[in-house]
Amino acid sequence: MTTPARPSSHSPELRAAAGALGRRRFLTSTAAAAALAFAVNLPAAGTAAADELEPARLAEDLFTLGVASGDPLPDSVALWTRLAPRPLDLDGGLPARRVSVRWELAHDERFRRVVRRGHAWAHPEFNHAVHVDVRNLRPGSVYYYRFRAGDWISPTGRTRTAPGHGARVDALRFGLVSCQRYDQGHWTAFRHLAGEDLDAVFHLGDYLYEYAVNARAGGRGYTDRVIPAHFDHETVTLEDYRLRYALYKSDPDLIAAHLAHPFVVTWDDHETENNYAGGNPENSVPPEEFLLRRAAAYRAYWENMPLRAAQRPEGPDLRLYRRMHWGDLAQFDVLDTRQYRTDQANGDGWKTPTAESEAESMTLTGAEQERWLVDGWRRSSAVWNVVPQQVTFSRRNNPAAGNTTLSMDSWDGYPASRRRVLEGWKASGRQNLMVLTGDVHVHYGLEIKEDFDDPASRTLGTEIVTTSVSSGGDGAERPANWAGYLERNPHLRFYNGLRGYTTVELGRRAAVTRFKTVPRVTVPDAPLTVAATYVTESGDPGLNPA
Repeated sequence: MTTPARPSSHSPELRAAAGALGRRRFLTSTAAAAALAFAVNLPAAGTAAADELEPARLAEDLFTLGVASGDPLPDSVALWTRLAPRPLDLDGGLPARRVSVRWELAHDERFRRVVRRGHAWAHPEFNHAVHVDVRNLRPGSVYYYRFRAGDWISPTGRTRTAPGHGARVDALRFGLVSCQRYDQGHWTAFRHLAGEDLDAVFHLGDYLYEYAVNARAGGRGYTDRVIPAHFDHETVTLEDYRLRYALYKSDPDLIAAHLAHPFVVTWDDHETENNYAGGNPENSVPPEEFLLRRAAAYRAYWENMPLRAAQRPEGPDLRLYRRMHWGDLAQFDVLDTRQYRTDQANGDGWKTPTAESEAESMTLTGAEQERWLVDGWRRSSAVWNVVPQQVTFSRRNNPAAGNTTLSMDSWDGYPASRRRVLEGWKASGRQNLMVLTGDVHVHYGLEIKEDFDDPASRTLGTEIVTTSVSSGGDGAERPANWAGYLERNPHLRFYNGLRGYTTVELGRRAAVTRFKTVPRVTVPDAPLTVAATYVTESGDPGLNPA
């Protein structure tokens, strides 16, 4: 995996103003949290470190949020857990003291053949989260892992390493998930995903939603529990985001999915705020105030994801885009289309394109990330070049209003950015481009056209859009705009509006995509259905029904 250096995207003056605002605005316990989120100081060492919490004081289960692994490399995997005996309490059930945590990684789930073990500190500055980068592992291997603190032992997770660099690989099977709003339904999709035979799962954003969660958890309609009142407001501060992750990660179906598979994560907007663009918030607040919120959101994201130290944020900046390989079969270029984008044109929303939206200056990735992506394609020797990212890449002409009504928040609102990326793809001379997308709460199978105005133009790649886990409620197999969308967008080969997830099986000759759905998320334990299966032949981009 390659991760570029992390220069700040904000001027020193703006960062200083945000830091000063944090000290001025937050004068109690939130003051320390605001300063911590922006400065992102490492935990103190030596005599200045927080006192250790004695093992005898650890009287409750510490591993209520489960464990997770992520970003598998040929010789390494990232492991994660967070100690929280009472995760929905304001302090998580632990005092501001560090806790000694041991970890083990083994070939077998009974840990009779332990291959690596070690020690880490769960620091209060990181909300007692633990990140371990286990190295010197065997490529292409399955491992089991667990954590211990005091007398408490975590659940056992299953993970794996990627095949060796350049090694011949004949098959890879991965899952796609996105958009899991807690208060709009049960996460039955994650329970089914946990039972799949997968090498990895790509989470394409909206792991968290900033919106308030009421006492009955909205669409979940709890009758056996009450969500505490401090969840019933929008997340703004570091404490808010940490608590919201605790609520989300306490869900047993999500815990099961993380136990079963390594995750590769990237964010979209709701991990911070709906439809923010770079340093531009959705609402009219001063930019230094939004940077404080973004710093809090980014810090809480890193604390709660199976990411390495290379992704640790520096105030309101976190370099999340990165490259991974699966032998010679696949190169994955994981994008961040939120942090570096220019503000949406035409006031955002569904609009007719204008000179503003079509300007060359409009960028979804930022110039540095765009160059990184295209340069990576030039050097790629993989059979498949796969781009996990957030918002719909292909054109979507909305039939609800006008002849060319497009989403200003997706790549349609940044056509110059899309054109530059596709020109880079064509110039690379590579084959088999596959873009992976979340965000829109529906399944799409799309063909990426050289000219979306000409249905007969060359197909350059395939876009697989996975539906939401729960966001939007139950949904419908054929939403109201189903027929109009298919008519207006001939490159749209499949459209389904139910909830679920997607699996993709890459082989040397073809990719097989299975769109999977559940009929309802407002009740738990719904059955899973394969709604459609499509095949993309190597060297012949596009989607063909299986």
